[in-house]
Amino acid sequence: MTPTQGASLWAPTRDGRRLHATTLGAGSPTVVFEGGSAASRLSWSLVQPRVADFARAVAYDRSGLGRSASDPAGRTLDRMADDLNDLLDGLGEGPFVLAGHSAGGPIVRLAAARRPERITGLVLVEPVDETADVLFGEDFRRGERRALRAGAVLARLGVLHLLFRAQLAVVPADVRAQMRREAFTPGVMRTAGVQAGSFFDELAAWRADPPPLGSIPVTVISGTRTGDGLDAAARAAANASHAHRAATSPSGRHVLAAHSAHDVPFTDPALIAEEIRRLARP
Repeated sequence: MTPTQGASLWAPTRDGRRLHATTLGAGSPTVVFEGGSAASRLSWSLVQPRVADFARAVAYDRSGLGRSASDPAGRTLDRMADDLNDLLDGLGEGPFVLAGHSAGGPIVRLAAARRPERITGLVLVEPVDETADVLFGEDFRRGERRALRAGAVLARLGVLHLLFRAQLAVVPADVRAQMRREAFTPGVMRTAGVQAGSFFDELAAWRADPPPLGSIPVTVISGTRTGDGLDAAARAAANASHAHRAATSPSGRHVLAAHSAHDVPFTDPALIAEEIRRLARP
């Protein structure tokens, strides 16, 4: 039986690490998926097969997540964007459409800004965005630190997966088994903590000098519901930042996911696939 997310491949980074990815489908462009802060390729298991119907679809594990070994030099936005570009180098000349969820949004933006000539579109799904003031307040930082500490404890106890029962319930059986093995480990939480150490400080610098995307089409997908850590005020702030991000693109598009809070890849996968199709088959 073919795995839901296709065959594995390994791509080298410029400093000798290897990144694990899975690939489905064929043709051009190649669509590459970037997960959220602690999310691996598995978070795209409901979207990737849909996209593979019309394009080559590749989902990968950032260093320290899934099957990719950790990065001893750290997890700055700069290094994560370089890793993504190294993966693209290994996949061929392109063109590429990049899709990023949550913290993956800034990663794909920075990677695209560094090599814009091979990027034909970005789909940012519930992206973390520097124009959302709520991200830079002390209340948010305290909440983030508490969540990381709690997640680390739950991972050590082997019960972190209980917080993600809704995700586990909707994915295919083979993906569910892989998530139980890979997605809720102490190592994943260590990687999330390392990423968080500099992520928002780096993102804050973008408020004055964001990565230039030029004429790359950008579609931003926002959830419409509260939940997944977002109350009504945070939801409004996030969606305002998403509308702004879409408006900065000369062919930007802001799309609302009617069935979703933050975890749109699990709750509105068909919507994401259709927005990718718009960019892949203009």
